[in-house]
Amino acid sequence: MTLNVGQRVRLAAELRLAGSVTPAGEPPEEAGAFAASLALGAGIEGTVERVDEHDRQQTHEVGEYQRLKSLLDDFGHQMPSASRRQLEEQVGVLEEHWVAYQRQMLRVTVRVRLDNGFVLDDAPEDAFASA
Repeated sequence: MTLNVGQRVRLAAELRLAGSVTPAGEPPEEAGAFAASLALGAGIEGTVERVDEHDRQQTHEVGEYQRLKSLLDDFGHQMPSASRRQLEEQVGVLEEHWVAYQRQMLRVTVRVRLDNGFVLDDAPEDAFASA
């Protein structure tokens, strides 16, 4: 499900947030002065304030596949047969990395202001259902 800014959503599962807490206005280097835990029950509703799509991680092999595949597609017909065959082999070896990259899901996180006043930022999109 793709969430949109302004959409009403409901927390799909109970969440437990734990970690360090820094009072507002203090510099980040003093983080961790306090420890805290907070539980939010499933069903709490709120409004989506921001949706962030994070790019897939592109490895060196994926970049090399794209470069070599482009070279083969654009100039392969002009290459000597031995060079073309060698390039086709290199592309073939890297193809599994390209296929794995294509299968990666685009990661989407959201900022949701819950009706109880809490704000969840960088929360995974699938933690919410449409209200």
